[in-house]
Amino acid sequence: MQRSTYISTAAAVVLMVGGPVAAAAAATSDAARTPSAAMAAARADIDATGAAEAAVKHYPGTVESLDEDGAVWHVDVIGKNGKHAELTVDTRSGKVFTEHADGDDDGDNAKENKQLIAAKVSAQKAIKAALAAHPGQVRSVSWDDDDNGGARSWEVEIQPKGGGDTKNVHVDATTGKVTVSSSDSDNDGNDENDENDD
Repeated sequence: MQRSTYISTAAAVVLMVGGPVAAAAAATSDAARTPSAAMAAARADIDATGAAEAAVKHYPGTVESLDEDGAVWHVDVIGKNGKHAELTVDTRSGKVFTEHADGDDDGDNAKENKQLIAAKVSAQKAIKAALAAHPGQVRSVSWDDDDNGGARSWEVEIQPKGGGDTKNVHVDATTGKVTVSSSDSDNDGNDENDENDD
């Protein structure tokens, strides 16, 4: 009888001590299954620069344009082989898919491609310059081949931090100078002058 009392008492002690220990072990096990802050940060959306870098790693060449479209970036690249490739980059994983690649290098396209490849300021540098002047999130980047007094430029669409209307920022493809499109003027119509004050 005395032996059974000892066993019952020992069992009670194990349950009293074991309960919190088991609960702590269960919590640790749950925490291991819950993504840590570091893992969550690692899964953050791929931004414009990340999409451009992933695209040229997959298909070596020069980025011509990129555009965010929901869960993917559409990226156009002029390959080192002269072919034009349309790629998609998953915004979560960074995985790249080739949608289309062709030898689109005849006539005017070949001339435009040479100007793009020869530009001192790449799409990636244009993104960096635009964000330095206008912090926010880049939504699209495109090569502007229109003759604006002979200057080539990149058009970068930025969603400003804190919200508000998107800004269409132009980055000179030779100098890297940043200006805001006149269509984005504020009430006073002096956005470009405001640029020089930043």
